[in-house]
Amino acid sequence: MKVHENFINGAWAGAPERAPNINPSNLSDVVGEFARADAAQARAAIAAARAAFPAWSRGPVQARADMLDRIGAEILARKDELGTLLAREEGKTRAEAVGEATRAGYLFKFFAGEVLRQAGEVLPSVRPGIKVEITREPLGVVGIITPWNFPIAIPAWKIAPALAYGNCVVFKPADLVPGCAWALTEIISKAGVPAGVFNLVMGRGSVLGELLSTDPGVDAVSFTGSVAVGKRVAQNCAARLAKVQLEMGGKNPQVVLDDADLDTAVSLSLQSAFFSTGQRCTASSRLIVTEGIHDRFVNALTEKMQKLKVDDALKDGTDIGPVVDERQLEQDLKYIELGRKEGARLVGGNRLEREKQGYYLEPALFIDSTPQMTINREEIFGPVASVIRVKNYDEALAVANDTPFGLSSGIATTSLKHAEHFKRNSAAGMVMVNLPTAGVDYHVPFGGRKGSSYGPREQGRYAVEFYTSVKTAYVSP
Repeated sequence: MKVHENFINGAWAGAPERAPNINPSNLSDVVGEFARADAAQARAAIAAARAAFPAWSRGPVQARADMLDRIGAEILARKDELGTLLAREEGKTRAEAVGEATRAGYLFKFFAGEVLRQAGEVLPSVRPGIKVEITREPLGVVGIITPWNFPIAIPAWKIAPALAYGNCVVFKPADLVPGCAWALTEIISKAGVPAGVFNLVMGRGSVLGELLSTDPGVDAVSFTGSVAVGKRVAQNCAARLAKVQLEMGGKNPQVVLDDADLDTAVSLSLQSAFFSTGQRCTASSRLIVTEGIHDRFVNALTEKMQKLKVDDALKDGTDIGPVVDERQLEQDLKYIELGRKEGARLVGGNRLEREKQGYYLEPALFIDSTPQMTINREEIFGPVASVIRVKNYDEALAVANDTPFGLSSGIATTSLKHAEHFKRNSAAGMVMVNLPTAGVDYHVPFGGRKGSSYGPREQGRYAVEFYTSVKTAYVSP
């Protein structure tokens, strides 16, 4: 079987270790063998990026824009192929996976345009005859560390702006999903990127992530993953005063008010809580429902939830694919058992057997849960949601905000008054009104508050805040 190698200084490079990539829908299906870089290879990638930075950062912007546009066009042309690969290695349905690949293509195309939209300011000084110029410059070498749940979209929304603004990249994907990272790297390598500008190092986070966050040759680190690892990355970067951007956990609330349209509320809650197997940082795992609609909502949601088809991610008609791996499945089951012990009433949540051996889990819904239960405090990251009954809007808002996280929140209501108040007073970085909490556009900022995010926003024009530094120049004629 072919070993998929790392990409360092413009060439494919083997590694002393390799590991199989297993399909969670079919444990007998090996997606491929992938090299695992060691610390020496990661240092070589960093050195190559540093050497490439001066020419890349000062090169012609049209060439940079054209390269990013070619990458985006190639991803879009191959979206079905990439979506199948994604579904096979990560477990989200083929339809969702093709949608993610499409989003990745448009991210590169968006930032191809941003290359030519970079702007500065010219201001008069308070001192006569002096001009002040304010410009942005690239940081240098950016370490990019991405998670397993969006193995092509999240790399795209980090890599594209990093390159667009003139930085060089060392990319370390999650060890669990190297396939999409390798495929994206192959596309980038064929698009005309100069040697050293973009580098891929696959392997263990304990080795490569630690090195990227501690090596003085890395000027900034953009990380998406768990809170515990994010804090470690932040500490390492702070110790050497390197710039850092973190996207971490979520415990997102979906409020449903008495005046909500029931079908809309049920549909968006079902999508937010269980699609993508609940493995989204923007998933709604706390469904906060006022008492007037509570029973009707629970009955309707339970009925629809039990009709969802859990099966092979590549099968037509599958609504929910498998959990990504055994470790994540064990974590989900642990929380399901904990919720039962804490006194919440459970619907679903059983491990499932299918035609081929895989990590299949029936969607789980806890009813009669309370805000202080562990299942409502900690991120589970699976197809598990809890319903919390509240008296009115004021209590719903208070419960929604009572969390150490603050990524995404939603409200289902036909009241303009409550919708406007919730938008203003929800302690989250992104607010959805009569829409799922999961699902965001590629051209607008992404990020949260509190324990969910740290540093400048990702995506859209706001990405410039992280990937560049500001320079102020005074000019006297």
